[in-house]
Amino acid sequence: MRKFDYGFLDNGLLPANLVDITGGIYSLRTAAGIRKAEFRTVFSELESVAKVQSVKSSNAIEGIITSDKRIAEIVNHSSAPLNHDEAEIAGYRDALNMIHTGYDHISFRTQDILLLHETMMSPSGDELAGKYKVTDNVIVEIDTEGNRRVRFRPVPANETEAAMEQLELAYLDACSNSNINQLLLIPCVILDFLCIHPFRDGNGRMSRLLSLLLLYKNGFDAGKYISFEEQINKYKDLYYDALQRSSSGWESNKNDYYPFIQNFLSTLYMCYKELDKRFAVVNGNRVTKTARIEATVLGSLLPISKSEICAIHPDISPTTVEAVLGKMIKNGQIKRIGSSKGARYIRKE
Repeated sequence: MRKFDYGFLDNGLLPANLVDITGGIYSLRTAAGIRKAEFRTVFSELESVAKVQSVKSSNAIEGIITSDKRIAEIVNHSSAPLNHDEAEIAGYRDALNMIHTGYDHISFRTQDILLLHETMMSPSGDELAGKYKVTDNVIVEIDTEGNRRVRFRPVPANETEAAMEQLELAYLDACSNSNINQLLLIPCVILDFLCIHPFRDGNGRMSRLLSLLLLYKNGFDAGKYISFEEQINKYKDLYYDALQRSSSGWESNKNDYYPFIQNFLSTLYMCYKELDKRFAVVNGNRVTKTARIEATVLGSLLPISKSEICAIHPDISPTTVEAVLGKMIKNGQIKRIGSSKGARYIRKE
């Protein structure tokens, strides 16, 4: 059986390529904490927006999709699920709410993990909600010609419960070691969870919920105000590449955790950077709506869509956003990439 041991992190040092990013995370976390204490209303608004984006993105990664309107209605409890996909979406909403409101009372223990899975999967009627897999599973990938191959073989079903217990104990042991940086430990634990793949369904969504849980418990709560899941979905090719590189050799204890650690921390850093930027925009309540839209587009490092701008500014109508974007294109401030509903906008160099 796989051995879970995070002793390799016990040197108090960071790899050179992670020094800057971890320093940035700590610095931005401090700034966010000061702002949160002073601007509770702003952060409450950001949380409401992020919750919808998190539910949408985490399910979209798994191919569970519905309209933005239906997502918002389900997340805000203004409408009951109408089909199986919407029931899955409602389940993620419930599990996410469970973490947002009660993470202090939830631990990385097998009983809590099973309860979280039950909360997520019960609305869709999954018979194995809150239970480990009973048959072996494999992770399959399909190439460009439609051919399938087994990319990874997780822990067999009959070894899953023991593996999860060992993972829990290894995590608790590492938590008690003051020389182990929690920002490095968390992605290692999430990688191991994904490689165990303990459930028949919902492993990816559970990994994102557990990521938030462990981050929140360690004081890194940017994902509450800027969707951590949305950042993963935006760069999911990089995420899957890091996952593949770090899972190679896992079953024989020969894998390299660092590609996944770097991807995980990069995602968290992007959340804090986006929170820093979005706070400045949302808090500008004395600034005109036009100026807020312009600042959002011109300040974005990546192409941004109309729907993303609307999500940042829920008090501004899509019609107004569209009008300002049109004016900015005409003035040569920005350029449009793509057309129709998929159009995105970026500063014109």
